[in-house]
Amino acid sequence: MRRLTFLLRPGWLALAAVVAGFAFMCFTVLAPWQLGKNTRTEQRNGLLEQSLNAEAVSIDTLLDAGGPAADDEWRRVLVSGTYVPDSDLLVRLRSVEDKPAFEVLTPLRMTDGDTLLVNRGYVRPEQGTQAPPIPAPPTGQVTVEGRIRMSEGTVPGKEPINEAGTRQVYYIDSGQIGQFIGTDLVNGYLQLDDAQPGGLGTIPLPQIDAGPYLSYGLQWLAFGIMAPLGLAYFVRAELRERRKAKQRTAETAVPGSPDVPDVVAPAPTVAAPAAPAVPEPTASDPDEFQLPARRGLRRRNKTEDAPITASEAKLADRYGKHR
Repeated sequence: MRRLTFLLRPGWLALAAVVAGFAFMCFTVLAPWQLGKNTRTEQRNGLLEQSLNAEAVSIDTLLDAGGPAADDEWRRVLVSGTYVPDSDLLVRLRSVEDKPAFEVLTPLRMTDGDTLLVNRGYVRPEQGTQAPPIPAPPTGQVTVEGRIRMSEGTVPGKEPINEAGTRQVYYIDSGQIGQFIGTDLVNGYLQLDDAQPGGLGTIPLPQIDAGPYLSYGLQWLAFGIMAPLGLAYFVRAELRERRKAKQRTAETAVPGSPDVPDVVAPAPTVAAPAAPAVPEPTASDPDEFQLPARRGLRRRNKTEDAPITASEAKLADRYGKHR
């Protein structure tokens, strides 16, 4: 436990809090968000595939509980009724074929008396974001074909507005729009197919593609796992460095360490004995040369003061230092 006391420092506490918060967000928010989108996309693709080859049915068969069920979305239906005059709305901030657009909504009063919201298609903005004039729908009884859609829901702060004399909304939600125009609407709405009475620019169907949501969700899960593992790696590295520093300190304090050389006291200096003095050679007179004593050489006079004869000088020259 003493080794982990450094984790209680403010810097390490802040880092651990950030890692824990990031991992929590990955597992509880980010990954479920992407995986949920993947699930909804798969469900939508399944319903679209079923509707491609299915025949259009009367909308009356889908309104038993006051509105279509979620499993009936994208079904092709036929609706007969009359467009409500002067009741158009625009949906803001839409994109069709990667270009800005307004989607046009007009209520349709059906033959049974209920009112259904109809998405007639899209128009392009004029002069930047200014809404263009909206073509009026046909009058009288009409029969239109389209695909049933569920309400999109709303977000707080995105309330319907009136701009330049046109009613505009941010989401296609039958409950919010019904309160805005003062009319009870059937839950959901109808998205017109191509070449229908009152139709404008046809909104294309979504592509049947799962998209990248599954891979994004798995990536967030992986990030949530790697973040704590990364923190554990840094903690282990810190412990290893602290252990090495402690070992180096201990080795420095103990003599004989292989890393720190011992301090050896210098040996006392002993004076070398003086060499014996060598007498310098002196020049000698050749006439006073004395024959060194040698084995086998006899001198007639052993005294030091005896003179040297000529024969002894020859012998000295022959057997002496000049030999």
